[in-house]
Amino acid sequence: MTESERARPIRTFVLRQGRITQGQARAIATLAPRLVVPFSPVPIDLDVLFGRRAPKVVEIGFGMGETTAAIARTRPDIDYLGIEVHSPGVGALLRRIDEFALTNLRIVQHDAVEVLAHMIMPASLDALHIFFPDPWPKKRHHKRRLLQAPFVALLASRLKAGGMLHVATDWENYAEQALAVLAAERTLENTAAGYATRPDSRPPTKFESRGVKLGHGVWDIVFRRR
Repeated sequence: MTESERARPIRTFVLRQGRITQGQARAIATLAPRLVVPFSPVPIDLDVLFGRRAPKVVEIGFGMGETTAAIARTRPDIDYLGIEVHSPGVGALLRRIDEFALTNLRIVQHDAVEVLAHMIMPASLDALHIFFPDPWPKKRHHKRRLLQAPFVALLASRLKAGGMLHVATDWENYAEQALAVLAAERTLENTAAGYATRPDSRPPTKFESRGVKLGHGVWDIVFRRR
């Protein structure tokens, strides 16, 4: 291994851009200047970004944005910042923001670890959502899973006292690991005796509903900042 390879941080995602549709590309070209927040290595004032004082929620890895848009649509009193690296997902969510005329949702297209570390101020969030993160199922790749102790500590530091960290996964092994890592973070406390019942605030996705019909499990984990 070269010196540069040793110094390179482990990425918790693979940049699989996939094929972007014309509609997604058009949404990025026309809507991104207004709705996508450029990455910056300095903290941002979320009240200034949204133009009001309201509860603030960050979602990490929103995929194609279906759930993100649904949550923001049902809770116009809450401001949401979605973080995603993949352009098709960013384009898809921008289209939904435009379609539903959502004013309480913005996007950062960048690595979530760097966004949380540099752009989000400590004790500024009312909740964090991490729904169905990449499970990295092969054992040799488990080190790439997002929910590792250092990142969980960073997440907890960005929550206000009483703020919620909500994780959902359809991989039982990942659920077990996530539960253990979150339970080990002394600034967090579990809101349930183990796994939580899915809150009504997290609408099930089509993929999830199909999986449940096939007998696949889904595990929700909800911790609170002490």
